This record gives sequence, C-alpha cells and structure tokens, in this order.
Amino acid sequence: MKEYYFTEEHELFRDALKQFLQKEVVPYIDEWEAQQRVPKEIWKKFGEQGFLGLHYPAQYGGAGLDFFYSVVFCEEISKVFSGGFGVIPTVTQYMSSTYVYKFGSEALKQKYLVPVIKGEMISAIGITEPGAGSDVANIQTRAVRQGDHYIINGQKTFISNGIYGDYIVLVVKTNPEAGINGFSLIVVDLDSPGITKNKLNKLGWHASDTAELFFEDVKVPAENLIGEEGKGFYYLMDGLQLERLVGAIGAVAGTEALIDYTLKYMSERQAFGRPINKFQVLRHRMAQLHAETEVIKQYVYYCSRLQNEGKYAVKECSIAKLQATELANKAAYECLQMFGGYGYIEDYKVARVYRDVRILTIGGGTSEIMREILAKILIDDKKYENPKPQTAREAAAASVLDEVMHAIRQRAAQGSLGTSLKFDFGSKKLLIDGTGGTNTVSEEDREAACTIFISPEDMQALLKGELNPMNAFMAGKIKVQGDMSVAMKLQSLLG
Repeated sequence: MKEYYFTEEHELFRDALKQFLQKEVVPYIDEWEAQQRVPKEIWKKFGEQGFLGLHYPAQYGGAGLDFFYSVVFCEEISKVFSGGFGVIPTVTQYMSSTYVYKFGSEALKQKYLVPVIKGEMISAIGITEPGAGSDVANIQTRAVRQGDHYIINGQKTFISNGIYGDYIVLVVKTNPEAGINGFSLIVVDLDSPGITKNKLNKLGWHASDTAELFFEDVKVPAENLIGEEGKGFYYLMDGLQLERLVGAIGAVAGTEALIDYTLKYMSERQAFGRPINKFQVLRHRMAQLHAETEVIKQYVYYCSRLQNEGKYAVKECSIAKLQATELANKAAYECLQMFGGYGYIEDYKVARVYRDVRILTIGGGTSEIMREILAKILIDDKKYENPKPQTAREAAAASVLDEVMHAIRQRAAQGSLGTSLKFDFGSKKLLIDGTGGTNTVSEEDREAACTIFISPEDMQALLKGELNPMNAFMAGKIKVQGDMSVAMKLQSLLG
C-alpha cells in the first residue's frame, strides 16, 4: 500500500536519509543518550544534505516538497531507538518554526527560519505552564508593551529544547481582559537577560533536554511579535493538528522498528530447544501487534494526505494521535515481555523504548484530551473549523456584548424580579432568576417566564437611555416570548 502515498522519488529520499542516519547518527546514539546531549553540529550536516526545511519554500532555503517527504523524515528519525534524538528536529521543524513561517514578518523569517533550515538554530515552543497545559486559555505569562519593546514575566514548563535551543516561540498574554483575543505569539532568544533555566530530570528521552523556564522582566523587541497582537490563540489552534499528526507518524514508525527488533531477538533466543518465535502464544501476540500497527499506520497515512491537501482535520488528527501513541505504549510493554529478563536490562534497546514511549500519550495533548475532543464531536455535535482571528468589527461587537452583560449583572444585583427573565443576544444568553427572593444572574440557557430577544447594540442603547423600551418594542427591535407582564418590568431593571 505504500505506493498509494509514496512515489519513487519519496523512496529515493528515504534511502538517502537512511544511509545518512546509519553513518552520522546510529553509531553515536548510545553516547548521546549517556551524555544527555546531541552535538549541535549534526543539525548542520542535516541542513547541508537538504534534510531540513522539506515543507518550507526555496526562498528560505527549504525544498518546497509535499508533506509525504516530511512523513518519510519523521518515520526514519523515529527508528533510531532514541526518542530524545527524534524530538529535537520535530519540535524545531514542525512545532515551533512553523509559526514564524506562516504568520511572522519577513524580517523574522530571515532571522529565525532561514537558520533553522540550515541547521544553525534549534527552536522550542512555549505553551505549557505549571497551571496551564491542555487548558491553553489559562496561560498566565504576560507580555506588556513598553515603547518599542515587550517586557515578559512568567513561567513555562516541560519545554523541549528549552536549554538546548536558540529561541522559543512563546505564548503570552498581551491583554488579560480580552479572553482568547488577548493571547499573542512572540519570538524570544533563549540567551536573553532575565531568563532562568532549570533542566528537568526525565524518565526517558535522555538525549534531549526538557526545561522549566522563568522569565523576569525579559526585554524583547516589539518586532519579534509574530503576526498581530491578540491573534496568538488562533495561530496556535492552526498549528496543533500538525503537531499531533507528526507525533502519530513517529509513534507508528517507532513501533514498527521495535517489532522488527523484537522479532529478530525472538528468532535467535532459544528455549526448550527451539527459537521462541515458534511458540504459538508468543507468535500470535506479535502477529496481533503487527496487525494493529498496520491498521493505524494506514489511518495515519490518510491523515497525512489530508494535511498534504491543506485540510483542517481536527477529528482525524486527534484519532491518529490517540491511537498511535496508545499503540506505542502497548507495543513497548508487549515487546519487552518477549525479551524476558533481558528486556529489563539497559543493554537492550527495548528498555530505552519502554521509557521513551511513555511521554507520547501525554505530550502534544494527552489521550484524555484527545478523547474529550472526539466526545464533543460525537456526542455534543461540536464543529471544529479552522479558527480565524476576529475582524475589527467582530471584536467591537464582542466588546459591546461584554459591556452589556456586565451592566445587566450590576443592575440585577440591586433588587428582585420575583420571577425569571432571560435575555437572548444570539451568541450568548443571560438569565435573571428572581424566584428565590433575590436575583441570581447566570449564562444558563434554560426556560424562563419571559425571554427577550434583542441585539447587544440595541440593549446598550436601552441601558444608556438612548432608546425607549416601548419604541424599541413597536419598532421590532425587541421581541418577547412568554409572560408579557414580566417584560413590562424591563423598565424598572433599566432604571
């Protein structure tokens, strides 16, 4: 089935990359794992051979190739039995520098993207904080504009390439009052004054570093802002599907390599006078594992095709990430068992794989988050569309709505309606429940004695006294459903 997705040119590229890895990487993996560091010079060799920037255009030094070249790249670097090695280029090429390319200025591309493609720079993505991982909207790191600079304060954690890298694409709050419209992305040089780094002692991925980063009054040029201020959340949502897909590709490829490694051992290991691959219970386990890997691999290739076609495939990439990483963990457990006591010895690669794969169901969105995304699609009928930043008009309308709802909350707190009244503003509802003696205000969308349908702009005019309630009703700007006598109390609420 490979020929359905991969051309002869793809396979020639694969052969060249495999030869390069066998010469420049595989012989040194154990040494790099022990030293817990990969020499940066290796990435320049990657760049010189044209193995980096496969999906970036030629004007920045890239190759401008289709996504299946990237699939080949991610597969082959995932087969060297070092998750720590593989994560360095995947984070750089597909999880961080992508934001510079898609949304950054030409100056940022020249300064930060071109060196990445040459292998001269390593980059990181800074999302996770001690109190915000999958809950991106809870990020607290602040960037305050002061003249031609931003001043950044905050903390990030679990940052791959956080110490090893040259720069980080940092997710920050530039306007804490604006909700998801208050996030921005900014490029920060990791040697900037005010940054403190703490290398975390990890269970696996020993060849790479993962860090806590502390930002104290870090001064960053305003031109390092990626795209427009306040649109970072939308930029981030645009890139997460690629991150999850790349993780799925690597997980499946690593599982294939582990199965091959295990089968070779099983053919050589003797027990009761014959190779252990002749014992039915063991061979059937491996056959089942192979079958599951083949099924998930074909689905990941399908998702790769969607990526190649520019589709925003939230459901598909979530399924791929969930299934592929869960499979990798299952395979590591099953294959280690085939090695018996030797599987528990670090001299055998399966022990390293067992440690390395555990992060796969956590990083890039946990399995639990993947399942919740799928549950929302399946059960709640949620539609995930490629998020687009608000236009100036949409932002202004959102501001009016927030102002109106705040004003109603304040006025409703001063008395009791003795009944229930709901405002329907279209995108949001506001319920005033005065049946308990005092008014309680919530955004619950449940039945009320009376529902008033009105636009936020007309409600704002009513609150300011610029529009008379009766005139608004006669002009059709207010529509009432339910007990009209409750609607008549609107005037007292507005007063």
